[in-house]
Amino acid sequence: MEGDFTIIGLFLQAHIVVQAVMVGLIFASVWSWAIMVDKWLSFRSANRAADEFEKIFWSGHSLEELYRSLSAKQNHSLAAVFVAAMREWKRTQESQVKSFTGLQQRIEKVMDVAITRETNRLEKQLLFLATVGSTSPFIGLFGTVWGIMTAFQAIAVSQDTNLAVVAPGIAEALFATALGLVAAIPAVAAYNKFSDMANRHATRLEGFADEFSAILSRQIDDRY
Repeated sequence: MEGDFTIIGLFLQAHIVVQAVMVGLIFASVWSWAIMVDKWLSFRSANRAADEFEKIFWSGHSLEELYRSLSAKQNHSLAAVFVAAMREWKRTQESQVKSFTGLQQRIEKVMDVAITRETNRLEKQLLFLATVGSTSPFIGLFGTVWGIMTAFQAIAVSQDTNLAVVAPGIAEALFATALGLVAAIPAVAAYNKFSDMANRHATRLEGFADEFSAILSRQIDDRY
């Protein structure tokens, strides 16, 4: 296997520590791509659900009918914020209280909680991408340094500095750095992209919450 510069050859020739680094980086890269696909589907689903809900909500449907159709479902995005607010509204109505003092604040609070829950759901596992993006180059560099140390030890034992002797060890070492960059670059790009998408979706949720809060506020005022 000596002198084999294929990917498999470089892996098999590497020191056990460097092999462990390579395996860890490959696992991190594969898991990062799995998260990227999952997040892409999640954001696409959330945006589609928000578009569909807004279309129904602003079409003039009764809030009561819309709430009844959604309350029994597992809702996400804008629908989850709407159901949370309407549930608090219905609880107050069913309690038959004569005063609606504090209802506005309670509704805003439950909508804030729903927004936080939705944002956390969309941001789940993004920390792993950030971690892979920031640490993979250094883990790869560690493998490279270890590999170079091993290569120099082999040179000292053989007392031969011929390029044919040095090149395989250096190639094995640099392969670890390459794997670190392969894992890190997509992870950093995906983290930045998905973080921006999460922030924009959170802004969309907050905008709807403000609009819906104003609608409920007018209805509360009509009761006095």
